[in-house]
Amino acid sequence: MRSTFSRRHILKGVAAGLSAAALPRLALAQGANPSALTPGPPGRPGRHRVDEPASIEVNARPLPSFDIRDRAKVRFGALEYRSGLILTSSFAGFGGLSALRLDTRGERFIAVSDQGTWFTGRIAYRGREMAGLDDVEAAPLLGADGRPITATRGWYDSESLALDGSTAYVGLERVNQVLRFDFAKGFTRSRGEVVPLPPAARKLPINKGLEALVFVPKVMPKDLAKGQALAGTLIAMSERGLDASGNLIAFLVGGKTPGQFSVRRTENFDISDAVLMPSGDLLILERKFSWLGGVGIRIRRLALSDIAPGAIVDGPAIFNADLGNEIDNMEGIDAHVTAEGETVLTMISDDNFSLIQRNLLLQFTLVE
Repeated sequence: MRSTFSRRHILKGVAAGLSAAALPRLALAQGANPSALTPGPPGRPGRHRVDEPASIEVNARPLPSFDIRDRAKVRFGALEYRSGLILTSSFAGFGGLSALRLDTRGERFIAVSDQGTWFTGRIAYRGREMAGLDDVEAAPLLGADGRPITATRGWYDSESLALDGSTAYVGLERVNQVLRFDFAKGFTRSRGEVVPLPPAARKLPINKGLEALVFVPKVMPKDLAKGQALAGTLIAMSERGLDASGNLIAFLVGGKTPGQFSVRRTENFDISDAVLMPSGDLLILERKFSWLGGVGIRIRRLALSDIAPGAIVDGPAIFNADLGNEIDNMEGIDAHVTAEGETVLTMISDDNFSLIQRNLLLQFTLVE
């Protein structure tokens, strides 16, 4: 009878909401600083807020398999399971992980929490499998005035992250704003400047707004030649902002062809993140929830060359998972290529600081 009240059964009743050069390490005092946290009432912004930098310890428990029903299964659509970790920490500000970017080796990372927090560190490997996180540091996202954005503006729901060299873009879903940070001016201590967005972005639903950011490089690799028109463009996608046809609204910000386009919405999936692949494909991570069907996630492949102002883009699903797999509220995805030439996708989940959800870090090899 105990299994009837397992975490997965409970989750069925809960609506779950750097691809770049290696990142510099931020010099911080050793040990977590309790004063870095701002206390507040449970369930409200602020309880897990980080107001100053702190080094923290993150514990990692391995997930040897991905399929709960068949522990020997490793192939899932176009992906092959490599390894996974369940992440926990005694640091109250750790959690709510909504986006991450890895360096070219898949080791150094930068992530954002929906409570307006940066997390940086290094993924430790044992062979090809992830073994834990080292050198983890937390720091608040700062506004133009140098103060935490959660303290001065009440901005949180930092849900998306894109990198352009030493420039980082962070999307704030609750207020549908994007902040630009120049990491050359202090890394995670740099100050965020508001990026001008199309007026339509301000009209997105308050809690279903900007959820995924991807920056298309200004200098396009040979493999991305078909997407040349979008070079230097920030692609911003909404979670469930719908156009007149019920498709997902997205924007092209800056670049040569700014404007609005749509991603065809199918099977009630919403966008949670995206990553640009060396092949020129754009992979979008999606999720859905229903009281009858529970929670599901999938990855869909879009062609970058199909994206243009006024376009409605679509593409095939290459991966699907449900509560029969080791998933949670999957919100972040990135990719890197190993020294052996394997393309690895890394996904992370947002536990919403809930006792019945988990911070998961999952890796798969793209085999098609």
